[in-house]
This record gives sequence, C-alpha cells and structure tokens, in this order.
Amino acid sequence: MTPNRLIAALAVTGSLAFGLAACGDDEKDSAGSGTESTLSGTISIDGSSTVGPFMQAAAEEFNKENPDVNITVGQSGTGGGFEKFCKGETDISTASRPIKDEETEACKTGGITTSELVVANDGIAIVGNPSLAAQCMTVDQLSKLWKDDSVADLKELGVDGLSGPVSLYGPGTDSGTFDFFTDVINGEEGVSRKKYQASEDDNILVQGVSSDKTGIGYFGFSYYEQNADKLKLIEVDGGKGCVAPSKETIQDGTYTPLSRELFIYPSAAAVKRPEIKAFLEFINEKSATIAEASLFVPLTDEQLTTAKTELEKIESGV
Repeated sequence: MTPNRLIAALAVTGSLAFGLAACGDDEKDSAGSGTESTLSGTISIDGSSTVGPFMQAAAEEFNKENPDVNITVGQSGTGGGFEKFCKGETDISTASRPIKDEETEACKTGGITTSELVVANDGIAIVGNPSLAAQCMTVDQLSKLWKDDSVADLKELGVDGLSGPVSLYGPGTDSGTFDFFTDVINGEEGVSRKKYQASEDDNILVQGVSSDKTGIGYFGFSYYEQNADKLKLIEVDGGKGCVAPSKETIQDGTYTPLSRELFIYPSAAAVKRPEIKAFLEFINEKSATIAEASLFVPLTDEQLTTAKTELEKIESGV
C-alpha cells in the first residue's frame, strides 16, 4: 500500500468506526447477538483498485468484531483479480464493471461458480490540473481526446479554457474503469489512445494530473473527493447539459454516461465457509455506512433490496 493510500485507509477506518458506533453497543458480533465471536479462518480478496478502499474499510471494521479472521485485500485491477479468482486463488473478486462472458467461462473451466453482488455506486470523474479553465466537456469531445492519438493539442477539441500539449493520465488495460470508460465514451470496450500515462494506482494518476499544467485524467469519483484540493473537476455533457458527479447525480443517473455500480463476486464454495458468509452479511447490513465512510455513493433502497435477495440466493445455493 502506498503512503497516500495508507493515510486514506486510516482515515476511512476512523470515520467508519465513528459511524458504526452510533448503531449501538448491542452489535458485538456480525449477527448482532451480543456474544463474543467464535469465527476464525482466512478470506482472500483481490481485484479492482477502485473497490479496494471500500473492501479494506469493511474488512477492518469486521475484524473489530471478529479478530481471528484474517482478511487480505489486493488491488490487481478488475481483470487481474478475475484471473486469480477463476484459478481458485481468491475467495472474493472485486470489480468496477460486470464480469465478462470470457471470464465466466474461465471460471467454469477452473471449477469456480460465482454470483454478482452490488456493494456501492460510483462515477468516473474527469479531472484536470487546477490551472485549466475548462468547465465542461461533451461525450464527443472526450471521445475525440481519448479514442486515438490524433489530437496533439487541447485546443483542437474546441473546449473553452483548453489549450496546450495533450498530456493524459488514466487506468491501465487491466482496470475495470478502463473497460467501462472506453465502452461508454469511445463506443467500444478497450478502444483507446495509446499515448497516455497509464497506472493501476489511482494515487499515481492524481499526482500526475496535479503536477502537470495541461494534465487531464479520469478515475473513480471517490479518488477525486479525496484529492479535490489538488484537482479541477470537469463536468460532463451527456446530451442534456453539463452535470458534475455527486452523490445525488450518480444515484439518480443524471451524471450520464459515467455513473456505474461497483461489484463483488464471491465463489459458491467460499460462501459455505462461516467466516465468509458472516463477512458478506456484514457488508450487506452496513453497506451504506461503509460506502459513505470510504467516500462512495451508497446503494439506493431498491439496489439494497436486490443485493439482500441475491445474497440470500447465494447462501441457499441457488
């Protein structure tokens, strides 16, 4: 974990502890029975760097009630996480986009059965260096910038406040954020310009944009919130006017087309283990508090009901 991410994780943990303390002292274990936890074992998690802070916060708070459960949270990227998961190397895979058909087939080949659970909402933020005067970009302008390497100067986009050499920062090809962004902005998943600074570590992208006078990038909205003092947020016009990402616009879908759900995929075999079953129930029960503390957008009531139903199906073996 990078120093910046460690600091962010510690801040999330402190905020989460305060939020959950308000729920009362009766919840002494994952089931809220008031009895001392007898759970033990290990839970291996890997995948999306975007979902990582949410899962880290959930793991640390769960451990307060279940200290004998060893939980590891890796951040190999959505694609990298599924590669490990489908080989049976992890119990839960995290993702910032739905699992692909070929990944499902790879899991079947590896004898892994899984189900999808939504844990939070997020938006992809378009950010620039604070020195840039741009206020808004259309989807077409974003596509022109990111689809191929033909644009060399920002003034070619015709955006007020943008000029100077193109200098871009974004996720690498193993990232679910890369897959989602290229799909909804460039019209085809994986289609992207090659000349940009790519990293699976969002903190590196933040540092790049914030230190580059013509820097522009994209990553999860939660990372923008953590670094708002260093970045310029650029609104997006998806066809109905310029809209900035926020809890409200992400939840109601008006921040289009860059609003999305965040997922976890537990293996069916793993869910049979009591420590993982309890952990998933804990996440489901506390999802709103965990999301808000880790700077994600909570599920809507409808999404939460669906998530609870899906978890019940998983636990019953459906």
